[in-house]
Amino acid sequence: MSGTRALALTVFLFAGVAAGAKGATTAPLQRQSPDGRARVELSIDGEGRALYAVQWNGTPVLLPSPLGVQLDEDDRIERGLRVANARRSEADSSYELVAGKTRRARDHYRQLDVDLVDARGRVLGLVVRAYDDGIALRYRLPLPAKGDLQVKEDLTGFVFPRDYACWALNLGRFGTSHEGEYDPIDASKLRPHHLVELPLVCRTGTGDATFAIAEADLDRYAGLYLTGRGDGRLGVEAKLSPRLDAPQLAVRLPRGEVARDGHPTPWRVLMLGDRPGALVESTLVSSLNPPTPIADTSWIRPGKTAWDWWSGSLAPDVADAGMNTATMKRYVDHAAALKLEYMLIDDGWYAGSSGNGRYNAGADITRPIPQLDLPAVIEYARQRGVGIWLWAHWKSLEPRMDAVFARYRDWGIAGVKVDFMDRDDQQMVAFFHRMARSAADHRLMLNLHGAYRPTGLNRTWPNFLTQEGVLGAENNKWSRRITPTHNLVLPFTRMLLGPMDYTPGGFRNVAPEQFQASFLGPQVMGTRAHQLAMFVVYESPLQMVADSPDVYADGKGGLAPGADFLSRVPASWDETRVLAGGIGEYIVVARRSGRDWYLGAMTNEQPRTLEVPLDFLPAADYQVTLWHDGDAATDVRREDRRIDAQHRTLTLKLSPSGGAAAHLAAPAPRIAGGVSVDSH
Repeated sequence: MSGTRALALTVFLFAGVAAGAKGATTAPLQRQSPDGRARVELSIDGEGRALYAVQWNGTPVLLPSPLGVQLDEDDRIERGLRVANARRSEADSSYELVAGKTRRARDHYRQLDVDLVDARGRVLGLVVRAYDDGIALRYRLPLPAKGDLQVKEDLTGFVFPRDYACWALNLGRFGTSHEGEYDPIDASKLRPHHLVELPLVCRTGTGDATFAIAEADLDRYAGLYLTGRGDGRLGVEAKLSPRLDAPQLAVRLPRGEVARDGHPTPWRVLMLGDRPGALVESTLVSSLNPPTPIADTSWIRPGKTAWDWWSGSLAPDVADAGMNTATMKRYVDHAAALKLEYMLIDDGWYAGSSGNGRYNAGADITRPIPQLDLPAVIEYARQRGVGIWLWAHWKSLEPRMDAVFARYRDWGIAGVKVDFMDRDDQQMVAFFHRMARSAADHRLMLNLHGAYRPTGLNRTWPNFLTQEGVLGAENNKWSRRITPTHNLVLPFTRMLLGPMDYTPGGFRNVAPEQFQASFLGPQVMGTRAHQLAMFVVYESPLQMVADSPDVYADGKGGLAPGADFLSRVPASWDETRVLAGGIGEYIVVARRSGRDWYLGAMTNEQPRTLEVPLDFLPAADYQVTLWHDGDAATDVRREDRRIDAQHRTLTLKLSPSGGAAAHLAAPAPRIAGGVSVDSH
């Protein structure tokens, strides 16, 4: 769980209120979260409406906010409710994550499970969990008397006590790739016609306290959005993605698939921290998902990958470079030289593929084009210790998914990048789950592009390593949208929900004012050290090294400045700490792999000098290799330093749009009586 004690909750249940009563009769049921620092109040008002409110350290975070669900056009369970039963429970356990920001996570909460009964005798279950770093609530939807369970809308609201400063991505419509800027916006400017992507991140105005509204355990349901409230009050309310076959509905489940005690909805999550970095450290979204059913996860191997698409398959030393055998072998050589675990062959490799993402109904994703001897490339890569990933359009995969995955497994493919889903309705959510299960059955890893934002599915299916749903580096090919400020907003917004395949590693570095969009050999804004830092700051257990092979070489048989860091840095971590940061301004992240630590620091367009405390390190010497900004955007200065018990601060001078990356190598374990003694 998060290293900060960000939140605790006391739950008051105002029970025994009959429908239509003029006032609430309080019979409080108190629940405190493990660290005891905040509370939630669940009440029934005079019209029998269930409301919840959140306080933290005595300060309201949410005012009484509505609960309920609209099942059909004229069927809303939100008024005339009474409490029939309430059950308390508590759990404290830990679990391992196969890949991600930490190896072990704690799942510690106190729970209240309430039965709300309406005038028709239907039971709407409400489950509230209080964690040290947030709260979560979900419904148990009643089994219908006959017919299918149908849901038109989620009536959950989030009422703010003041005009919070927020960061929001207004997608504006359903059916998108979930990419865009999380722009600063006052809560009072959020409108009912907005369609806000998760997470919505807001500062409470008390110190550095920050919260984020998120979703977890999205399964057999529709994805959640937020809209501004239409009643004149500050805050937001839920909005569900509609079904394609019945746009007036969000969810339809056959009656036989609904449990007698109700169908659980996804969790509605309020992440809370005393600083923005606490939300980055949190594992709350993962903890709210089921554990993995995969017994043997040894074949799931995070790593870094070369990639042919972003740079445009550029290989100056290959005649007629493109989607062909010689070029793909050159990228394999590049991966081997940088000690990357994988090479991803993108769109254009199979018969009927366009190379630009367009779907072709006649395409065959099991038949390589004649120019590409795929078996030869796979064997060439295997001999060099490099695994191969393949790209596929989801529409070509879906009709015969098991057969395709079986063929890829037989070929020796490590994983599949599936693209262009661009939806989060109930049917697409079901496809994600079927795809993750089928891939696991065939021991294939997954990277999903054109995908909705994470909801913690990678805990249940850890072969699902990473996904897009982020406005990432590909946009440098055709726009000026990927600014250093944007790069500093992402860790505190989109990345809170889970891994993001931003595809860093651009080595054609220029100052923002000199940037020009280019589809082939694209530039990136900011310094090369800014890009290096992304490999620590940005969470992605499959981390791209996006540029073409030539830019990582110095032309003299060696590596270009900074490329040696890419050979060292891991892609998955045992521990994560955010040492400093401000949303859209700067960030310093330290992550541990084994006994070594890696550090990434990034700044926006403003230069900064940061004094980074290293008190979290054990009291022992560390050998520090530091890569930081030079005089020009492409310059990287490498220095070796030593950290000991007397020198526990690292000074970083970051250029405008700059950064720094460091490897803190732990000393060899002491030997006591022939037994290694490790300080971790």
